[in-house]
Amino acid sequence: MLTQQTIDIIKATVPAVSVHANDITAHFYPLMFRDYPEVKRFFNQSNQAGNAQPKALANALVAYAGNIENLSVLEAAVNRIVNKHVSLNILPEQYAIVGECLLKSIKAVLGDAATDAVIEAWGQAYWQLADLLIAAEEAAYTANAEKEGGWRGEREFKVTSKVAESENITSFYLTPADGQPVSSFTPGQFIGLVLNIDGEETRRQYSLSDAPNSEFLRISVKREEGGAVSNYLHNRVQAGDTLRVLAPAGDFILKDNNKPVVLVTGGVGITPAISMLNSLKATNRPIHFIHAAMNTKVHAFRDHVTNLAANNANIKPYFVYSHATAECQPDATGFINLAMLEEKIGDDRDVEFYFLGPKPFMQAMNSFAPKLRIPAENVHFEFFGPAEDLNIAPAA
Repeated sequence: MLTQQTIDIIKATVPAVSVHANDITAHFYPLMFRDYPEVKRFFNQSNQAGNAQPKALANALVAYAGNIENLSVLEAAVNRIVNKHVSLNILPEQYAIVGECLLKSIKAVLGDAATDAVIEAWGQAYWQLADLLIAAEEAAYTANAEKEGGWRGEREFKVTSKVAESENITSFYLTPADGQPVSSFTPGQFIGLVLNIDGEETRRQYSLSDAPNSEFLRISVKREEGGAVSNYLHNRVQAGDTLRVLAPAGDFILKDNNKPVVLVTGGVGITPAISMLNSLKATNRPIHFIHAAMNTKVHAFRDHVTNLAANNANIKPYFVYSHATAECQPDATGFINLAMLEEKIGDDRDVEFYFLGPKPFMQAMNSFAPKLRIPAENVHFEFFGPAEDLNIAPAA
């Protein structure tokens, strides 16, 4: 527990840290990568180049300090951090590296205002949060290992097949190399891959795109222009190759109740929704499956969803194309809008509303949810950038 003196110092310095938060994180990452290059493999460098990661850390730093006496409001954010760390296999010793570099960066940016007492207080506050995260992550690692077919750390999986789902999305079927079963997961979760690309280790998370089963995991990866990892997977990983896989994690998950489900996705955001859909297809829960794509060429799983709907009356698909061609035959053209959602969902708004897609799509869906009068606790999304990019208060 922090002393009242430490809390008072943190509260007194929050305004200065808030003003300079982006400068602090901009100093922090180059310092850490220079002094501890071994941690670079845990970070998506495209997020570094685009400033998404530093911005997200700056927001998190300010939110934590601003709520130092009421950390319960950060529970959801902490849970997301824990899940992301578990998917990367973050270990306790790495917290010491982050803490050292963060305090040095606060000192460098704030200068004389960062007295010894201030740095000491921020160090204590950092380790309060670090200890909380370390304990939660250890519990998650233990739980993963204790599941039937579960594991801790890296586990080798063979790529048993590659299947093209569209012109730019390919599915990879992964089977444990040891021949043992694979543990279950909650639809909507993702796994981490540990890859060695031209002698450099890197890690990425990919949503699981099929219902849980004991035999294999499936991910469906979009080829990103200039994306080192996605192009490596598409071009160089073949059936028979072995990949190192970290256990499933994530809190963007299918809720276990009887409420109608609305799955609204754009582009490759369809992948966790397919996992949810495949898990729900045999139930009586009404499912509205609304997907936005450019056209049929890049629309993954269209035939799969159409066939499921033909055999399951509870599934209602609706496809919207922004660049439809003559042969596409979508249900609508342009972009998903509020009127479309109101019509498809109907009068009962007590639904579980899930959305996932590119950033502009996410911003639109996030603005539509309250207008649809869907209870806030029923709105679910996965977003890897700073919270305010979706017009969400960082502390939320």
